[in-house]
Amino acid sequence: MADRTAPNCHLRLEWVYGYRGHQCRNNLYYTAAKEIVYFVAGVGVVYNTREHKQKFYLGHNDDIISLALHPERVLVATGQVGKEPYICVWDSYTVQTVSILKDVHTHGIACLAFDLEGQCLVSVGLDSKNTICVWDWRRGKVLAAAPGHTDRIFDISWDLYQPNKLVSCGVKHIKFWSLCGNALTPKRGVFGKTGDLQTILCLACAKDEVTYSGALNGDIYVWKGVNLMRSIQGAHGSGIFSMNACEEGFATGGRDGCVRLWDLNFKPITVIDLRETDQGYKVARGENSRGLSVRSVCWRGDHILVGTQDSEIFEVVVHDRNKPFLIMQGHCEGELWALAVHPTKPLAMTGSDDRSVRIWSLIDHALIARCNMEEPIRCAAVSTDGIHLALGMKDGSFTVLRVRDMTEVVHIKDRKEAIHELKYSPDGAHLAVGSNENSVDIYGVVQRYKKVGECIGSNSFITHMDWSTDSKHLQTNDGSGRRLFYRMPSGKEVTNKEELKLVQWASWTCVLGPEVNGIWPKYSDINDINSVDANFNNQVLVTADDYGLVKLMRYPCIRKGAKFKKYLGHSAHITNVRWSHDYQWVITIGGADHSVFQWKFIPERKSKEALHIAPQETLADSNSEESDSDQSDVPEMDSEIEQETQLTYRRQVYKEDLPQLKEQCKEKHRATAMKKKDRAPGNGIKLHFIHGYRGYDCRSNLFYTQTGEIVYHVAAVGVVYNRQQNTQRFYMGHDDDILCLAIHPLKDYVATGQVGRDSPVHIWDTETLKPMSVLKGFHQLGVCALDFSADGKRLASVGLDDNHTIVLWDWRKGEKLSAMRGSKDKIFVVKTNPYLPDKLITAGVKHMKFWHKAGGGLIGRKGNMGKTETMMCAVYGWSEEMVFSGTCTGDICIWRDMFLMKTVKAHDGPVFSMHALEKGFVTGGKDGIVALWDDTFERCLKTYAIKRAVLAPGSKGLLLEDNPSIRAISLGHGHILVGTKNGEILEVDKSGPITLLVQGHMEGEVWGLATHPHLPLCATVSDDKTLRIWDLSPSHCMLAVRKLRKGGRCCCFSPDGKALAVGLNDGSFLIVNADTLEDLVSFHHRKDIISDIRFSPGAGKYLAVASGDSFVDIYNVMSSKRVGVCKGCLNYITHLDWDKRGKLLQVNTAAKEQFFFEAPRGKRQTIPATEVEKIDWSTWTCVLGPSVEGVWPVITEVTEVTSACLSNDRRVLATGDDLGYIKLFRYPVKGKYAKFKRYVAHSTHVTNVRWTHDDSLLVTVGGGDMCLMIWAHEPEGLREFKLCDSEESDVESEDDGGYDSDVTRENEINYTIKALSTNMRPMTGVKPHLQLKEPSIDERQGVVRGSRPPVSRALPQPEKLQTNNVGKKKRPIEDLVLELVFGYRGNDCRNNVHYLNEGADVIYHTASVGIVLNLTTSCQSFYTEHSDDILCLTINQHPKFPNVVATGQVGDAGDMSATSPSIHVWDAMTKQTLSVLRCFHSGGVCSVSFSATGRLLLSVGLDPEHTVTIWKWQEGAKVASRIGHTQRIFVAEFRPDSDTHFVSVGIKHVRFWTLAGRALLSKKGVLSSLEDARMQTMLSVAFGANNLTFTGTISGDVCVWKEHILVRIVAKAHTGPVFTMYTTLRDGLIVTGGKERPSKEGGALKLWDQELKRCRAFRLETGQIIDCVRSVCRGKGKILVGTRNAEIIEVGEKNAACNILVNGHMDGPIWGLGTHPSRDVFLSAAEDGTVRLWDIPEKKMLNKVNLGHPAHTINYSPEGDMVAIGMKNGEFIILLVVSLKIWGKKRDRRSPIQDIRFSPNSRYLAVGSTECAVDFYDLTLGPQLNRINCCRDIPSFVMQMDFSADSSYIQISTGAYKRLVYEVPSGRQIAEQSQIDRITWATWTSVLGDEVVGIWSRNADKADVTCACVSHSGLNIVTGDDFGMVKLFDFPCPEKFAKHKRFMGHSAHLMNIRFTNGDHFVVSAGGDDRSLFVWRCVHTPH
Repeated sequence: MADRTAPNCHLRLEWVYGYRGHQCRNNLYYTAAKEIVYFVAGVGVVYNTREHKQKFYLGHNDDIISLALHPERVLVATGQVGKEPYICVWDSYTVQTVSILKDVHTHGIACLAFDLEGQCLVSVGLDSKNTICVWDWRRGKVLAAAPGHTDRIFDISWDLYQPNKLVSCGVKHIKFWSLCGNALTPKRGVFGKTGDLQTILCLACAKDEVTYSGALNGDIYVWKGVNLMRSIQGAHGSGIFSMNACEEGFATGGRDGCVRLWDLNFKPITVIDLRETDQGYKVARGENSRGLSVRSVCWRGDHILVGTQDSEIFEVVVHDRNKPFLIMQGHCEGELWALAVHPTKPLAMTGSDDRSVRIWSLIDHALIARCNMEEPIRCAAVSTDGIHLALGMKDGSFTVLRVRDMTEVVHIKDRKEAIHELKYSPDGAHLAVGSNENSVDIYGVVQRYKKVGECIGSNSFITHMDWSTDSKHLQTNDGSGRRLFYRMPSGKEVTNKEELKLVQWASWTCVLGPEVNGIWPKYSDINDINSVDANFNNQVLVTADDYGLVKLMRYPCIRKGAKFKKYLGHSAHITNVRWSHDYQWVITIGGADHSVFQWKFIPERKSKEALHIAPQETLADSNSEESDSDQSDVPEMDSEIEQETQLTYRRQVYKEDLPQLKEQCKEKHRATAMKKKDRAPGNGIKLHFIHGYRGYDCRSNLFYTQTGEIVYHVAAVGVVYNRQQNTQRFYMGHDDDILCLAIHPLKDYVATGQVGRDSPVHIWDTETLKPMSVLKGFHQLGVCALDFSADGKRLASVGLDDNHTIVLWDWRKGEKLSAMRGSKDKIFVVKTNPYLPDKLITAGVKHMKFWHKAGGGLIGRKGNMGKTETMMCAVYGWSEEMVFSGTCTGDICIWRDMFLMKTVKAHDGPVFSMHALEKGFVTGGKDGIVALWDDTFERCLKTYAIKRAVLAPGSKGLLLEDNPSIRAISLGHGHILVGTKNGEILEVDKSGPITLLVQGHMEGEVWGLATHPHLPLCATVSDDKTLRIWDLSPSHCMLAVRKLRKGGRCCCFSPDGKALAVGLNDGSFLIVNADTLEDLVSFHHRKDIISDIRFSPGAGKYLAVASGDSFVDIYNVMSSKRVGVCKGCLNYITHLDWDKRGKLLQVNTAAKEQFFFEAPRGKRQTIPATEVEKIDWSTWTCVLGPSVEGVWPVITEVTEVTSACLSNDRRVLATGDDLGYIKLFRYPVKGKYAKFKRYVAHSTHVTNVRWTHDDSLLVTVGGGDMCLMIWAHEPEGLREFKLCDSEESDVESEDDGGYDSDVTRENEINYTIKALSTNMRPMTGVKPHLQLKEPSIDERQGVVRGSRPPVSRALPQPEKLQTNNVGKKKRPIEDLVLELVFGYRGNDCRNNVHYLNEGADVIYHTASVGIVLNLTTSCQSFYTEHSDDILCLTINQHPKFPNVVATGQVGDAGDMSATSPSIHVWDAMTKQTLSVLRCFHSGGVCSVSFSATGRLLLSVGLDPEHTVTIWKWQEGAKVASRIGHTQRIFVAEFRPDSDTHFVSVGIKHVRFWTLAGRALLSKKGVLSSLEDARMQTMLSVAFGANNLTFTGTISGDVCVWKEHILVRIVAKAHTGPVFTMYTTLRDGLIVTGGKERPSKEGGALKLWDQELKRCRAFRLETGQIIDCVRSVCRGKGKILVGTRNAEIIEVGEKNAACNILVNGHMDGPIWGLGTHPSRDVFLSAAEDGTVRLWDIPEKKMLNKVNLGHPAHTINYSPEGDMVAIGMKNGEFIILLVVSLKIWGKKRDRRSPIQDIRFSPNSRYLAVGSTECAVDFYDLTLGPQLNRINCCRDIPSFVMQMDFSADSSYIQISTGAYKRLVYEVPSGRQIAEQSQIDRITWATWTSVLGDEVVGIWSRNADKADVTCACVSHSGLNIVTGDDFGMVKLFDFPCPEKFAKHKRFMGHSAHLMNIRFTNGDHFVVSAGGDDRSLFVWRCVHTPH
């Protein structure tokens, strides 16, 4: 029988021939040690040219495609391809991994670059978005990520002269990035006129924002900032692939085969033309002659390295540049298939699709000969005498060359298909040639290769051939997997088996045959092994496959799935493998990576000596896991371990899924939910004691704490047990089974890991039982092992996912430091090295691994042991390299580093637990023995057997069996603490006696539970076949236990408490004596399980026994006879109850049926529901019926209510359900979905609940967790006992939270992002830039415009525009600067006005600008970095961060791109951006708040989950994030004294949050403490001392909370909603603002004391009917108020004087804008029905008029004495400016007036309306305003109108994108273009017309240009559009897509824009933002 282990010899990679030049660039550098680093296939190579040595980095598992060198030139970063590609940073000196960066990119990593300091690394992915990611590579942490570009990115570089700037380039783009916070923000390079928009291939950064880039056409583009400054044309003949900067200048390499050197200013120094070299690979100058192409250059000092497309590396010395030196060669592009080895010399021959054949010297590691053929080569063979080399070609021919000088001997073409295999016979007489035409041809060598035979038998192509040693036979393999034999040289097929038995094969390269069965995996029929070669001498076989693996196996290997050693390096398929002639080396060749690998073979005797050499580090194991063929030598697995490995802990439903399921179900039950529901019960319960310890599937989970208490876990509870007082305290933070527990080295904190979809680890304090940190987001299904590091700072955890992921945490910060897949098999234990915190071990099923941390990853190596055993426990010993592990066979393995030194037999059966002491060890095993050992495991010092005989008298129970399996051991306080599989915790005294402290049921579900009728006792019966009696009094112990022959599911005490009935699982039941547990009587009448058993009340005369086969038997207890059977149920019976008289039985079945039977006969009764309630039931444990209807939850599909029990006072019903919840309801529970209190402690289903006889305790048992839990009942009176551990009900009362129009609007508002806005006006037709232009008359006549003869009889073309009131010299405008903004966003944002600088400045926002207003000068300054509307603003109040502001904006999806929502943190004085936080809050950020220290920032999103996130804003790092609430959250604020506590409020929502590590824990506000309190919509929050929180509600009340419990309500603090509250830090006073009518007593603004008891109201003198305050802030003696009406008011605290600082329109859009003809004032008219007059120099509003209707348009008369206003209802008004009196008004139309204009001669008024008409009025006829005419046939509504300078024409732009001209006042349309061309216009505000086609942009498919205005000088036009952009163009602009400058700031939809007189300013009026922007015009200098 062949040995089935892997062979003991191994391979070591010795040399790699080749360099990857194809599809990669910039991948070749000098290291600091002057070695050369590059990569080929999946290997990083460090090549020392002086010593001609190579070192290899093997940390990748697929092709490497990118490489970057650290600035110190020792470390290298490489990136690979693959589904989950990663980046390795490694040391080029030791070739060991320093860091692994993973889990971000997909597909592959295309580019890498280090920054100047080498702290950060940037990477670019190959995914569809070409994601760019910036890493802190040492920590393996992502600092920022963003989508890079829609097309491929070729190069990326850090700007080495400016911090935090990067440049990337690629297909048709170059982008300049800035890194701020976690945001990477790009600016696209502008090619402009200087160069063509083309693909940029490489780049280098220089000083002063200059960037040099190489383009596809061979030019070098020089950029300054983002603009193309100049280009160096023809720097190379074609594409420039590589650019390298060094101290002396730059080197570039191109496709033209030249390298050019440039000085620092990019002046040329010299050219090196590599095409001239005599060395290097020349393509046969055939059709594909592409010559040499340079892919990578590196210039250092006087040496230049050049890498070419054809896998060659040249080294050039600068001063001798004509002699490039070739230092590395490889095959070029094209598959590499041919490999042959010389029969007598150390030579290898390869041939490839690049048509070359090469001979390599294996000793000199060099290419010694090369010859180019005509055709691609597919196979090769060398004759036995080494003289001839035969090559098989792709075209079916083969060629024979002489090896000596590569001259051709013969060329024969007999086939058309490729030749895939050829071989010379051992006697050298024949050559067999196998082709893809399914045949083998035999040629005679001496007959000049004459064909002598042919083998035809295959029906598929030939893949492999071998000759026999006597050259008489040939075996072949073909593509269909058949193995055939032929007689030679005739080629006749041999079928006789006997003849073949004697054949000896000269070589074995076939993949089929019994000798090589083992190369194929078991149970698979894949054919992915390409080549094998046997080494007969050493009996090993080497194989090569499609996955890039080289495997070493024993030869022969008969059984499938043999063990092997595997080696990585080749990335994709390996096409061929051969041993060298003397078996010293193995040569492998890669198909796609066309590289040749040379491996040194190290036979067994040598490999012993080689052990002290550290094995080469790889991410794959050399000892394979995949192949445990029928391993006869593996011991059978221990039953316990077998059981444990099969536990999956999967849940149908995880508790995390509940909120979602609830939401789905709520939809269905909206109707029932509206009903008024009863309150939850006033009583509560509190966990008091738990009988149970989880030992059956967990190990080492029991410890002493600092104070000598004992900590362990059971179910979902962490238990701290005090053995002196026999009491327990509980950590209740988990919500599902805890699976592991580890204790901090200081023994004060404990870490516990639980089951869950996203399973958390909690670290908690054993004294306070508060969580210190919660680690989430990495482990799926569960956490199975934990360990703290020796310094207590780190924690290692292992998950239950398929890969058993290992994560290393900085637990206090909650940060993941590193992660890696652990193993396919289950891991039982993880331990961190106490001496070196970066190292750890894991042990488990067939697994022992040694890990060390590398950046974000971990690198693991398998322990070296012959066969892999299953390890159950492990500890580190007395030095860093000593490790001791316990196996499943009872051995202790002793390891040094990763080598097994020896094994010691320690126990019979598995060693489950071990503990290291100062001088020795203690172990425990399945044999129930505790053993003490010395420190080397030489001697066993003492053993303790766990036996009943040695149990001490003070024990709290009884040992069930001797020598229970020991699962946990811990030492301390002079004792050994032992946990057993049977759920017992024992304390072993060093001198021998054993005390039992805690015990519970063993494995098996616990269902039966009964409480004694008058004593504090209860009985339980379980599937573990025991019946137990427990004492519920403070002694908390198990009084008695009896083993049963079968498990049981129910039990019941008789009414006198003397007897106890027990139902068993086989259909029998017993009645036993309740004290001695001895049998009284037993029956066996049923086959199925007995599910419930009940004595009748009173004397207990009858016993009802319910069984699973749907009958209830009634027995007479006295006569022991069955007296009746209840029939008629259709299903399993689940619950039974008697009535008080003992006459009636109530039965529930599993089909949710409810039946009634009469005792004792069992006759079925039908009782109407109304009567059932009147019956007096003796007990109520049923879950069906109208009186308990409300106990069933909303989500009944996934959870059953399993049990119920009514308290004896009939007030409270307790229920248990499948999700482990215990709930209390008020009885009777009528109406669906009643309110309740719920408690979590059990992990899975609660099987039974019972009240004790006096209702003082509630006893519950859990099915899966086998626990008996005792809860103390807190009756209603005890109100001081605040219910902190209960959670409120499922269905929030749907009594709505109140209504208010403002709140509703704010909740429902939909913030669109500007980039997606659509048009405001309902336009129709074709856009101007898409309209086909009709040729003008001139053009028709063939006259090109502007080319008219200079002297012409025609009149000169008149000016387009009358240039009025501009000085003599006309100067164009070159820029606009934002000067003033009139507006404040108060109508849907809150808490957004603040004081800065002790009240000298005020900060607020509107649209997308942050505004700082200086109160003394009333000057404004602006922060304009936001790309979209700001929604929230806050200031940092910590003195360390003065004037730091955070603003959050609207955004699109949270994909981290430029349109994602973001938060900007900036300095209000300098307007410097300090950090940008891109966030995943899709929709936008609606609230921000700084923490007490100012370091953290809290944000809330508008996304559907309303996510709450906490940031470290300075680093841009996200600390924690969590779903906030299903409905809108309005505000979330940190407590002013805290960095960890904050409160969020929203629609029917208030939550109190705590930040623990990286987890957010939250509690809902508890209302039940106050009668009639209901959850309202909460709008605002403020804070008081001693953990008080105040929340303002929609009804005007303010709720006062202590912790999270409502303690009082301040009724009607305001009459309307309390929108805003402000806590003053210095004196604690609170300001509130709300919505109310001003009255004598009250106002919308109030100042309160710290407790919110007394207040003082202020009136805001705004003249509004209702004041609505949206923002308040308090400074020194002043209160700042922002209102819904866009006013900001300062109120004095002493004198209550109001000073309005800011005014704005309260509702938009602002449709109308009119500028005064001669002064810098202007009017605006808006939807809010006001017209306002603004003064620019005075920076304020001068006046406002309320019109009572929305106004749409406004115009000054030419003299400025009158104003015309057009209204939305079709009316228009003319006012006199001086008196503001109405001069006249008229309403001739019923729809909105869109534009209104005075003619330049002041005679006519034109009124354009939506009714497709323009009406003319003659003003000289007086104020009665009769219409004199109108323009007809207008195709759509009128948008803008302009008069001609002579008042005789009017141009009209319409909603159909048509511009029309009419005569005034006749209204006749002018159609003649030549006539229109001659008109001079007085003004131009039209967006249509040939003169302005250029203002329409390309991306205006949905949105429009809405308004325009030509300057008075007639040289410029400004436009406004639906995207909210102001653009400045030259006028006229008839060319499409004209050049322009754009100015951002407005929200979407600009409605109007105008120049003021003299072109001093531009005023733009916003739609969505209700704001007016005033821009100062900057004129070009003369």
